[in-house]
Amino acid sequence: MARRLCPDQRRAAIALIAIGVLSILTTVYAQLIVIALGAMLGLAFCQTTTLSDTSRVSRHTHEIRVSRTVGAVALILFCVLLFGLPALVRFHAGQALEVFNAFYRSGALVFGGGHVVLPLLQQQTVEAGLVSPNDFLAGYGAAQAVPGPLFTFAAFLGWMMTEAPNHWTGALLATVGIFLPGLLLVLAALPYWQALRAHPSMAALLAGVNAAVVGLLATALYSPVWTSAVLSKLDFAIAAIGFFLLTRWRIPPLAVVALCALAGIAEATLH
Repeated sequence: MARRLCPDQRRAAIALIAIGVLSILTTVYAQLIVIALGAMLGLAFCQTTTLSDTSRVSRHTHEIRVSRTVGAVALILFCVLLFGLPALVRFHAGQALEVFNAFYRSGALVFGGGHVVLPLLQQQTVEAGLVSPNDFLAGYGAAQAVPGPLFTFAAFLGWMMTEAPNHWTGALLATVGIFLPGLLLVLAALPYWQALRAHPSMAALLAGVNAAVVGLLATALYSPVWTSAVLSKLDFAIAAIGFFLLTRWRIPPLAVVALCALAGIAEATLH
């Protein structure tokens, strides 16, 4: 992803700036701040590097028609849920509503690959005492081994929660909650997307945003994944071998996860 989204020094610099900002900010809105910063830097420095990329993409995509009325309703519903659910939680102490709000906010406050949602999911589940750290990492590893978007990891977390609603109800609430914001935003943007994407300023803005996403992903790799999973020299060796098997030998992810799991079992047995 870094090779594709940061092919030049300007976009690589935006990614590094994003990493630096995220290492300082601790607010739940840090990712949105970084995305906005990446957009501004893209507008300032990427005007001449993304026009051909945008034109090439537009020739190979199919237009999906959504009316502006549907787009407006979707955007209003997105905002109502984002700001209204926390208010409802304060006045109505229902665990099901709290779970849906937690996963909806996690889906609404991230931009980019599924991995960038990990810090928010950890905050909403592990730090809240609903899911153990070991279960969180085990579910993340399992999600990496199977096809499909990483957001499906939310279904696992909903199932594994220690308090009701969990199991089927928790999985359903978590899955709908985390996917709904993206669906609403897509519906809101589609009526204007073709015109916006063809504009040079929008192309530059997206170039900066995509570069910032690379920084977000790098930060998510370090925390919570690296800081929670790699705790010893042997853990580092297992991770390095798994990385080598994936990148050099092109071993299927499911097989690599299984081998690393067996190595972890052996490590625990020896200790």
